[in-house]
Parts: sequence; C-alpha cells; structure tokens
Amino acid sequence: MDNQELIKFVSEKANKWLTPAYDAETQAEVKRMLDNEDKTELIESFYKDLEFGTGGLRGIMGVGSNRMNIYTVGAATQGLSNYLNKSFKELKQISVVIGHDSRNNSRKFAEISANIFSANGIKVYLFEDLRPTPEMSFTIRHLGCQSGIILTASHNPKEYNGYKAYWDDGAQVLAPHDSGIIDEVNKVSSAADIKFEGNPALIEIIGEDIDKAYLDKVKTVSIDPEVIARHNDLKIVYTPIHGTGVRIIPRSLKMWGFTNVIPVPEQNVISGDFPTVKSPNPEEPAALSMAIEKAKETDADLVMASDPDADRVGISCKDDKGEWVLINGNQTCLMYLYYIITQYKALNKIKGDEFVVKTIVTTELIKTIADRNKIEMLDCYTGFKWIAREIRLAEGKKTYIGGGEESYGFLAEDFCRDKDAVSACCLIAEVAAWAKDNGKTLYQLLQDIYVEYGFSKEKGVSVVKQGKSGAEEIKQMMTDFRNNPPKEMAGSKIVLYKDFQALQQTDALTGEKSALDMPESSNVLQYFTEDGSKVSIRPSGTEPKIKFYIEVKGDIKSRADYDKSNAAADEKIKAVMTSLGI
Repeated sequence: MDNQELIKFVSEKANKWLTPAYDAETQAEVKRMLDNEDKTELIESFYKDLEFGTGGLRGIMGVGSNRMNIYTVGAATQGLSNYLNKSFKELKQISVVIGHDSRNNSRKFAEISANIFSANGIKVYLFEDLRPTPEMSFTIRHLGCQSGIILTASHNPKEYNGYKAYWDDGAQVLAPHDSGIIDEVNKVSSAADIKFEGNPALIEIIGEDIDKAYLDKVKTVSIDPEVIARHNDLKIVYTPIHGTGVRIIPRSLKMWGFTNVIPVPEQNVISGDFPTVKSPNPEEPAALSMAIEKAKETDADLVMASDPDADRVGISCKDDKGEWVLINGNQTCLMYLYYIITQYKALNKIKGDEFVVKTIVTTELIKTIADRNKIEMLDCYTGFKWIAREIRLAEGKKTYIGGGEESYGFLAEDFCRDKDAVSACCLIAEVAAWAKDNGKTLYQLLQDIYVEYGFSKEKGVSVVKQGKSGAEEIKQMMTDFRNNPPKEMAGSKIVLYKDFQALQQTDALTGEKSALDMPESSNVLQYFTEDGSKVSIRPSGTEPKIKFYIEVKGDIKSRADYDKSNAAADEKIKAVMTSLGI
C-alpha cells in the first residue's frame, strides 16, 4: 500500500469514528487529525486495530483504533463478556474481578469495564482502588470467579496502558480460550456494539477483606520465620515507584516480621505520570537510583523496587567493596530457588514430589541446581501464564515450590497464578536474613552459588524498531535468523538449534532433527554452543522490539575469582553480540 492508499484507508476508518456512537471529545480529536496536513498522527492512530492478543491489550493512550481508549477497552470487554456468556452458560451467575494500577485512565477504564460486564449480566467484583496484579489473580480463585481483568501496562512508560485478561484458574488466558476471546473481540465492529450502560446491582466494591485474605496467604510463603525473628531489624529500603505496591508490600513485610522498612517518600506518591523516573521499570538502573541514594543515607542492607502493578521486583545490595550493585532477574531467580530448595532440605520439607519452573530464556544454572538436588525442573515459554499452566497441570499430583523468569518475575506459591512482587519482596528479605544468619551478605550468597554450581552471566539486548516499518523489519530479522542460522558464536561451534515455531530441534553436528515437546508453537529461536553459551531470539509480544537473550558460562573456584569471571564473561558476551550482528 503506497502512502496515498494508506491515507485513504486510515481516513475512511477515522470517519467511522465521527458518528453519534462516539463521544463529542473523541469526534473533535479525530476531526483535528483528519484536517491536519501532516497525516503521521492519523496513520499511527488508525493504520491498524489495537490487537487483542493472547496477553490482552497494550498500547499508547489516545484516540483511534490503534490506541488505548474507552472504545478499544470497551470492545475488549464486550468481546470477553460475549465469550464468557457462551463458555459458562450453564452457570446461574458468571462473575469477574477487576483490578487496576496507578496509571492515568486506569480507574476510568476499570469502571467502564465494570459497567460493560454488568450490562451483559455478569457479576463484577471491582476493587475500590488500585491493587497489585497478583492480588487480582488470587481473588479470582478466592471468590470462585470465571475471569478477571487488570488495567495495567506493567512497567511500560507513562504514555501506555494495557488490559490483561485472566481465566478461572487465576492465570492469564491460554488456548483455546485466548483465540476464542480474540474472535469475539474482533466481532465488535463499532462502538454501537458495546453495552456501556451498566447495571449497578451487579457491581460489588471489594477491598480490605480481600487484602487481609491475600496477605494471610502470602505470609504462608515464609519458610523459616525464626531466621526473620533473629534479624527482624534488617534495614530494607522499599519503593513502589509510584505504583500499587505502596500499601500492600510494606504491610506484608511487617506481617512477616520485618520491623525496619525504610520508604522513599517521593516515590510513595501514587501517580500515573511517574514523576521521579523516566520509566517505572525495576529492570532499569535509573528506576532504583533514588532508593539506592536512600540506602546510602541509612546504611541499609537491601533495596527493593516493584513496578506499577507490583508483579515484578528489582533488587540491589552491597558488593564486597561496599558499592551498591543491581541484582538482575536471573540472579534473583537463582537465589530464590537456591534458598527454597536448600531450606526445604534442611528443614526436612522435601516429600519427593516437588518441582520448579523456569522459562526457556532464563538461566540454565537453575536446571543445574534442580538436577543436583533431585528436584524436577520444567521449562516453559516466556510469560507467566505458561508457568501457571504447569502449576495447573500438576495440581493434586505434584507440589510447586517456585518458578520465575529472567524479566524480574517470581512466584513462590500456587494460590496466585501470576508473578507476585508482594511475596517475592518478602521472600528476598528472608533470603537476606538467612544469609546474615550464616555470616554472609546477599552478594556473598550469590557468589557462593556460582562457586558451588558454576559461573554464568546473562545479558538481554532489545533492538527497538518503531511503527509499521519497524514491525516488518523485525519480521525479516526473524526470517533471516531462521533460514540462515549462525554456525558459531564467539568462536564456539553451535551444537544445537531449537526452532519453537517449527517445534523442532536440530543437532548441528549430525543434522539429526527431533520434535520439541511444547504445548504450541512460538516464534522463538535458540542456539546452544559447544562451550555452554545459549542465545534465544524472539520478537516482543507487547512492544516494538526484537529481543536477544545471551547466556555465557565461565570458571570460578572461589569468591576471589568472581570479578575476573565476570569480566571474562562480559568479553564473551560482546563477542557473541558481534557474531549475531547486534
């Protein structure tokens, strides 16, 4: 489609928004874009429909079919309502939970969704105010609901908002329901198809009772309360980065027994503008900088930050030189699972049916720890819904003790089915207390894990490609890597290729192909080298990015070798990136 054809296409789409089904403000904004000589904004707002994908919606807020607004959110909710009414027609009363984070418009979108569900005869439990995603997930099961949604764009910049849909097990929607919902959403062709007029009798406001039930459950995640009792004054700096963790996480830490939680007052302010950070993402060092400054002032032991919907946690601790360093998602996950497995063994809690889960792009060191301790480890796709799927499949047969992913998500319990920064913050504080109990810092504990199980370093590289042309470029890059896989990386031969789209792996040395046992195909490629490096490549499902996950192995014999091993790994990662052309 050339530029003139594209302008004609988007103009026709935009004109449909100039009907009485759309409010006056929206119509005025559409008219402004149509009248503007520069059609860039019009094209970006209308060239496609904001896609209701397997994770729901996520996009920039604004007017248009490719933006987050009351009409795209409304269409999603109407489609989900239609699907629920079809799927559970034998039930006397279908019910859903609605939660939201601190983002601009999140409350508005939540209330509009509540009206639409209720207009479709569905009972709504709407949180009175912002709440963490994991609490919403817990509530679905707690109240016996069939579905739930949360209005959040997780850790994206402030311009974004999102809409995540959950099923009756408290997990994000999976097949066959994902495609079933998408079909119903796509059938909603205009605002006139959306029932905006709510039924107040079917909307119930929930709050403290649920908080209490959830926090009581979170407290059961603690493995060794005695360790906490001995180190209850551990100095913990915590920031919610203007998000939903502000009330729940300090309260939870207190319930676990931690008495010295230090806030970052400027970031306790609930705001969708996230005024103190460029991006409220605990994966980015800048998001933790104010908390680290507070830690230096107070000589704290630990820094923790949760993202706006409190499902991810970023942590920082002091290294052996007394400098504050960030612990990445892989390292945090390692420490959680190492602690859980070690403590379970020490306290004779192992029954023999335990299992842990990681995603395919998360460090392979977790598998080494699990194997060596004779704990079953399962690999799944990126995204916590896949970890939730493994928990669901094993329910009543095996005991889930923890799972996580490199992108700062961890879940230590099965009463919630999404990553949970509330329990994760409390648990990492318990791990720090346990390390202290054993005469170590958190940093030394991490070093000791590497000494015992081998050194590994990971780096995530995201290549951003904006807009329509960017999406095509990302598609081409995946095709090129698929059709012309590298033969070596950083001087080490590739021994194994995995293509999760074809659900096939290839032994690079013999050419032998075999099937990959996964629940469905996914656009992910993996390369494994002779010296233990691993590279995973996939396009992001929520952002205009292609993501590279690099993991390299190294040697380490003692804590004293750590810096040397780290520097050698950095060089190796650079060499891998050069081999990949990034």
